[in-house]
Amino acid sequence: MTNALTQRYLAEFAKNGPPVSEFMARIRPAVAEHTFLGRTLTRAGFLERAEVERLDADLENLYRCLSSLPNRLFGGDLGAFAASTGLSPQQVSAIVRGKGSAPSRMARADLYIDDTGFRVMEINMTAALGGLDNMVLNRAMLQEPFMAEFAEANKLGYVDTMAEMVQTLRKECGVPDGVRPVVAVTDWPASYPNLEAELRGNARVLAKLGIDAYPCHIGQLRLENDEIWLEDKKIEIIYRLFLIEDLLDESGPALIDPLLQAAERSNIKIFSPMDSEIYSSKSALAMLSDESNRHLFTAEELESLDRFLPWTRMVRTGPVTIEDGSTVQLEKYALEQRTELILKPTLMHGGQGVIPGWQTEPDEWRQRIEAAIDEQFILQKRIHPTPEPFPSETGEGNEDWMVLWGGYLGANGYSGMFLRGTNRADAGVLNIATGAIASCCFHELA
Repeated sequence: MTNALTQRYLAEFAKNGPPVSEFMARIRPAVAEHTFLGRTLTRAGFLERAEVERLDADLENLYRCLSSLPNRLFGGDLGAFAASTGLSPQQVSAIVRGKGSAPSRMARADLYIDDTGFRVMEINMTAALGGLDNMVLNRAMLQEPFMAEFAEANKLGYVDTMAEMVQTLRKECGVPDGVRPVVAVTDWPASYPNLEAELRGNARVLAKLGIDAYPCHIGQLRLENDEIWLEDKKIEIIYRLFLIEDLLDESGPALIDPLLQAAERSNIKIFSPMDSEIYSSKSALAMLSDESNRHLFTAEELESLDRFLPWTRMVRTGPVTIEDGSTVQLEKYALEQRTELILKPTLMHGGQGVIPGWQTEPDEWRQRIEAAIDEQFILQKRIHPTPEPFPSETGEGNEDWMVLWGGYLGANGYSGMFLRGTNRADAGVLNIATGAIASCCFHELA
């Protein structure tokens, strides 16, 4: 159900707001050069204070439970945990060599709101997160007089996610106050040309936040006396945009080894460390959801997980416990409940390989399930998001959109929100790459 704050905004916008076309015309120039590609939803998201507090607590609990899995399930063996998620030996080696002193808190949970509140589909624990510059949208919307007056009257604010990311980097990399670290914002050679212009824009933002940032790809870095250099600059921190899956490239081991050598000798910090992504593996979510592991968590942790995380299981032969507490054979359950399940590979990003059962014919779904059994796939219970009303760009009332909320976590806890929406009721994978439109979020201040 749409919260009272959003209902109040819609009612006041309909009564006193500008034409939607004018509202959008004032916003779009301010965001045209950012990752939102100049396309934005016709309003922000709005969260009441109680919703933010509950989300903050659930994000903290999810982080705490995920980051404790090596200790709770693998006797503290990070390598064994990494291998259990399906990573190759060379990826496991890189994770162990380039791990941080603690799992990074830089993360974004992708969430839907159903009739019970926020539900998490997946969590990305890495510094290579999209939407970090969502505050550009907040600032653009506050340039519109109606939005500025509504925010002031209702005591609304927002979190600058980019600033929170910088605070997280400084804390986790041990950067003293007042010091400007030299940071290489490092991508992979194959993807860097498409991102270079955007990364140079982000570097200018980071400069204002006290970071001397230099975009590059990993092949441009060199190891000299166990230190990492970019041209004539000695690098102190690698801001890692490349992913664990990039290490499967034929050139991967040779490219990553210099960084790992320097990190092992404490001559460089990696943000986020190489182990971060394994905690966001979908198989890690299955470990939290699996009934055989419930005894490892406290009652308080389980209460949050049960509310926040939908039923999620590795695709394995044999019996599983389902939500009503009964035991069924997983394959039989998967076939019978096709329209209420989604099949996902455990390690891919950006919606790759995701198969929504409700968009798949029964025969194809059967083939997909059979191929996934005892491989690196999970089944997850479908979330039915509550449609969100947005002012129509035609100016004729409101129209419903399905919204994916991206809730960030950083060193200071809840670190802002990035929305993506579509007016396609049948959307299975929702992200900017599949045509979703972005927005930001305002929340009630304490």
